Formats: sequence, structure tokens, C-alpha cells
Amino acid sequence: MIEVEIANRSGREVDESAAAELARSVLAGEGIGGGELGLAFVGPDESRALKQEHLGIDEATDALAFPIDGLAELPDGVPRQLGDVVVCPDVVGEAWRGPLVHALLHLVGYEHGPEMEAREAVYAE
Repeated sequence: MIEVEIANRSGREVDESAAAELARSVLAGEGIGGGELGLAFVGPDESRALKQEHLGIDEATDALAFPIDGLAELPDGVPRQLGDVVVCPDVVGEAWRGPLVHALLHLVGYEHGPEMEAREAVYAE
């Protein structure tokens, strides 16, 4: 099972159970049956600071991904640490599903391009 640890620091009401369900669905669709995922909802100031620190771009953003294990082979008995996804409700508004899917796909190794777009389309339905 994929365990999703959610932190809501955004000051906004977030449908945490729907976000966790979507995350589990996307990760299962990518062949991941178990692991741990951190999912944080943050305000625009924190989003901006993270994007500046990690990507060198000074702007708030919809979602960021911080992968750890991805789809790498792991020794038996070692739990998969998928990484963290950070979503900013002030930037995404009601359209949080697409940015969450996008960030989750980055966690499992997809880069921007046609292959990632095709996978995003699968989960957009």
C-alpha cells in the first residue's frame, strides 16, 4: 500500500482524502504497489521560496516534485521512499488534480515531453 503523509500549511481548505486517493491511483498506474509519499499543501510564499531554492526561479508555482527512490530497484525489505510533492492551492485553485498528477509523474522519473504528456492524459479522464 502507498502511505500518503499530508501536511496542509496553505491556510486553505483542501480535499486531502481526494488528493491521497488520486496519488495512490496514479502511482499504482505507474506500477508502484507500495511506498511512502509526502504531500504538502503550501502558501505562495513557501512555494516561491522552494522554487527559488531548488530551481533558481523566483515565482510561486503550482506544484513541485522532490523524488527520492523513483522506480529504482531496492533491496528486499527496504520500503520505497517516493519523495515529496508540494502543491500551492493559491496557484492551482480548483484545478489541483492536473498539477498533482504532473508532479507525481516527475517522482517516478518522467521528464517533460510527449511521453509524460501521454501519461498525464491517461489520468485526466
